[in-house]
Amino acid sequence: MQAKWLYTYDPRALQSIYIKDQDVFEETDMLITSFKLLTGPGLISTLGDQHRRQRKMLNPVFSAKHLRGMTPIFNAITHNLLDAISSRVEKGTKEIDVLGWMGRTALELIGQGGFGYSFDPLTEDKADDFAESVKAFFPVTAQIPMAIQQLLPWLVRIGPASFRRKVVETAPHGTVTQRMKHISDIMYIRSTEIVNEKKAALAKGDEALKERGKDLMSVLLQANLTAAAEDRLTDEEVIAQVSGFVLAAMDTTSNALSRVLHLLAMHPHEQQKLREELIAARDDGTGNLRDLDYDEVMELPYLDAVCRETLRRYSPVRAVFRVVRKDAMLPLSAPIRGLDGSLINAVPVTKGMRIATDIEASNCNREIWGEDAYEWKPERWLEPLPPAVDDARIPGVYSHLMTFIGGSRSCIGFKFSQLEMKIVLAMLLPAFKFELSDQPIFWNAAGVTYPSVGSYSTKPEMPLKVTMITA
Repeated sequence: MQAKWLYTYDPRALQSIYIKDQDVFEETDMLITSFKLLTGPGLISTLGDQHRRQRKMLNPVFSAKHLRGMTPIFNAITHNLLDAISSRVEKGTKEIDVLGWMGRTALELIGQGGFGYSFDPLTEDKADDFAESVKAFFPVTAQIPMAIQQLLPWLVRIGPASFRRKVVETAPHGTVTQRMKHISDIMYIRSTEIVNEKKAALAKGDEALKERGKDLMSVLLQANLTAAAEDRLTDEEVIAQVSGFVLAAMDTTSNALSRVLHLLAMHPHEQQKLREELIAARDDGTGNLRDLDYDEVMELPYLDAVCRETLRRYSPVRAVFRVVRKDAMLPLSAPIRGLDGSLINAVPVTKGMRIATDIEASNCNREIWGEDAYEWKPERWLEPLPPAVDDARIPGVYSHLMTFIGGSRSCIGFKFSQLEMKIVLAMLLPAFKFELSDQPIFWNAAGVTYPSVGSYSTKPEMPLKVTMITA
């Protein structure tokens, strides 16, 4: 029997779903099961006490203190990006696939900042099998037939894991099932290598950690050693965090950065205004540009406004889904009139019902943000926000927005992502001018929205004209 669906972006309903009654509204069985099969028991693929225990261990890892220590790493990686782009445009304006470069940069930022591991130094045009697996993960999973997706929570209960793996191995080569197995195997092997390398460095003592211990995985492993037995993560759980973090962060951050650059190409006045702010902030007094530290880059007002407005108007993830675990009443911000004419203050939801929470509709709700809610206006963040924004009590963890959702399932790495975006933009804008190419860019609705050339292509790419700025 097909499940019933409820669609909402009502602020009070969102409060109930993500904060007050979050144990009633959980991730769907299909998402939990598929991620656990493909990446292991990580933060994305666990529920209840196991999820809370992992979150408790991981929350301190993403603190501002640790992000400050990663800022020099991020600056160094972005300098490599600048060198790569400069070598391609030094002889004049050239059309470049900005999305491709943002994806490679995001993976390297996650690799070195997250795990102290280099996936792609940005110096050669060669593919890394882990990087290719990460890029293919969501497109390939989207090809799994809906019937199999819906049956997945029951299929995993058939026999032991060794039997299920044997069944998958007998599937014809080139099928979606075989491709997913290949992707999963590559990600698991590399994740295990990364964790084992970090554990070996940890075993060598303080000197090794001083040299290579500022990444998030080193911090997590050190904390895990001293944690109480009941809070400690197993090796399987630690390994699962590697693939989970990369999958959660790579496409979202790279596509968000690409969206910013696309918008700035469409709005040259705003691009120049941001460039002037960045040049002034990075001026070392001798006419050269210096790197910014964590506090400096995070506090630049117009850079912050551009990032916030882009993530408000164009959230990389447009909708998030939940399943109702038991019958409940979903409260509403304002009563609605039923078919019989009566006023309804809460909607009954039944066990098994699916709920789609619309992130974009919440972020662009005209009743909250005003009539210009669907316009991209960075300046709105430079003045007091409408009183309705505070009054709505949107349950998101970031700037009255649902972009990173809220509650115990909110994006644990949203500050990490913010730092990535701001450092990359702070480096790129003073060095290059970005303009629209002659090829139309179309943003495709998917699990994570992505750009392509024209509305008929599904190939992820975003060519822009790039010109080097000379003093």
